[in-house]
Amino acid sequence: MLERVAIFIDGSNLYNGMRDNLQSTRVNLQELIRQLLRDRRLMRTYYYNAPLTDDYDTELREGQHRFFDSLRRIPYVTVRLGRLHRRNDGSLVEKGIDVAIAVESLSLAWENAYDTALLVSGDGDYVELVEAIKRKGKHVECAMFKNQSAGVLLEFVDRFHPLDELSWSKILF
Repeated sequence: MLERVAIFIDGSNLYNGMRDNLQSTRVNLQELIRQLLRDRRLMRTYYYNAPLTDDYDTELREGQHRFFDSLRRIPYVTVRLGRLHRRNDGSLVEKGIDVAIAVESLSLAWENAYDTALLVSGDGDYVELVEAIKRKGKHVECAMFKNQSAGVLLEFVDRFHPLDELSWSKILF
């Protein structure tokens, strides 16, 4: 029986990693999923991000909206949106993304909806989430670029997939 995999993508983390490492953010998500899965069975991919606020350029916001719509047309991909919040100092911070990933991945583990959770993020805040999923008897894998700052997360996951080693010539467009 094939291992059942649920993929949880922190969209901003992936975007920033691609921008910094590949100088491109134009991703064929279906191909990325295929390469991460290898010969396993995809249960579903969950993609989390926050829509740009109204003070962003209209063209950027419309481009992001088209990207989200294109993801929704991929079979077995669910898009979950949080929000951006402007702090008093003017900087923007995502709200609701980390919690949404934690709640969804844990509730699906509890329902035995997958065997392996594959977290596409380098965020060290997910250490407790990884431990909780493992306590439920599931495997947890992490995919991120080697230079993304979360070495601590790698100490807790069962398997690490360096995004650097994927065939990006097939993923980027």
